[in-house]
Amino acid sequence: MFAERLQRIHGRLEDALAVSLVAQDGIPVESYGSTDLDIETVAAELVNQVRAIANDQREMAVGPVRQFALTTDKYSLMLGSLTDEYYLLLVLSQGCSVGRARYELRRASLDFESDLV
Repeated sequence: MFAERLQRIHGRLEDALAVSLVAQDGIPVESYGSTDLDIETVAAELVNQVRAIANDQREMAVGPVRQFALTTDKYSLMLGSLTDEYYLLLVLSQGCSVGRARYELRRASLDFESDLV
């Protein structure tokens, strides 16, 4: 069920290398696509960063973290909150359309919402 959705998201993003549904503990539940990155390690590290930022955000009272992006020389990594317990990780090639990726993260949150609650 999730694999098909991840495949569709991957197909809509021409620069997508991998797409992964990640639990709040940072462990990927399902992934689609391939990259030379260790998706499990990347997911765990990004979720850890989001948790740290979320703790700081609580003190500032600006609301929860919905999206987190990291751009390197080789990749753009985007982590979007689907629910309180799940994230969607996008691994994109350098030069990707960040706006399109953000749109797909938002679209995915609506698509996955009913099955992840």
